[in-house]
Amino acid sequence: MTELLALEDVNVYYGPFHALRGNSLTVGEGEIVSLLGGNASGKSTTMKTILGLVRPKSGTVRFAGDDITHASTRRRVAGGIASVPEARRVFPEMTVDENLIAGAYTRRSRSRADKAAIAEDLDRMRTHFPRLAERRKQQAGTLSGGEQQMLAFARALMSRPKLVCMDEPTMGLSPKLVDQVLDEIVRINTELGVAVLFVEQQAELALSIASRGYVLATGAIVLQGTARELLDDPQIQEAYLGKAAHE
Repeated sequence: MTELLALEDVNVYYGPFHALRGNSLTVGEGEIVSLLGGNASGKSTTMKTILGLVRPKSGTVRFAGDDITHASTRRRVAGGIASVPEARRVFPEMTVDENLIAGAYTRRSRSRADKAAIAEDLDRMRTHFPRLAERRKQQAGTLSGGEQQMLAFARALMSRPKLVCMDEPTMGLSPKLVDQVLDEIVRINTELGVAVLFVEQQAELALSIASRGYVLATGAIVLQGTARELLDDPQIQEAYLGKAAHE
């Protein structure tokens, strides 16, 4: 599998606090990879480092073969990285369509070609997410939690990304909506060919759709492997699946 994203020996500090401790990870083209860990384990800081919201003190971030360690967030988005932030964070006073168009902000120009391409992608999102098409003129803040998550996904896809980084996409959703969100992540990956790196605290859910995973604790990657390897690991079973190590 061709490597798309790579973090190499990345160290991040918040003042004196060592938030990421020499971490290395990869995401291949068209792959789904999960980041697991408890609160304050370094998951969100890893995402922020990939998006350029925090800068590592040492180490390298590569994307599609380019060193983007010191690149701006805008450049990273334009280069093919999109994000679905924690708690969705749609623009509540804007309509569904306006939220989607905002997702294409790095592509907007006065050229007819760009305008036509954005209009084409808007139609594509309406087809891919028919519920959003039904609510295209509705304010985003009036949507249900599940609908807002679908809108956050679609908005990210409007930038035509190669990789979507998702921070706790199932947070605050009912079990039924959690299943819908996981199904949608798989559909985005398989139908659109977009790689996905997502943060999740519920290991069994995450590893049900991911091909591989990384486990963080106190800023360090302490376990990594295929989904099957991690599900079979006694440490994962005890810490995340509620199974005693001796069972």
